[in-house]
Amino acid sequence: MKTIKVIIERGNDGLFSAFISGKGCKFGCIGEGKTAKEAELDFLQGVEDIKQVYISKKMPFPEYTYKFTYDISSFLSYYAYAFSLAGLERITGVNQKQLSHYLNGVRVPSCTTAKKIEKSVKEFANEIINTSFV
Repeated sequence: MKTIKVIIERGNDGLFSAFISGKGCKFGCIGEGKTAKEAELDFLQGVEDIKQVYISKKMPFPEYTYKFTYDISSFLSYYAYAFSLAGLERITGVNQKQLSHYLNGVRVPSCTTAKKIEKSVKEFANEIINTSFV
């Protein structure tokens, strides 16, 4: 099954959108919401709606898996239930105030800072994956 990249990002209006990135998908779809999670769910509902149109026209629906990719604001919003800004500061080395600006869409991190955050979060995730309990 082909994997389609879906970008979730915060717009200038503060709302989040999820949309297909690149070519290779046989249909277009977008999701919107007040949170990154809402945008993702709206996108997936849109895919289901499109599927029903295909079925009603007796056309084969192209099945895909979706890989969601986040801008920093969307990532921070999506995972706010699991990460505090203090914890993220310890993981990434980026101070809480700056992370708060990114979370609320006040500022956008430089490419270098975004890569630093991504690398640090992935290293932390790998550390957690490799944790064992007795």
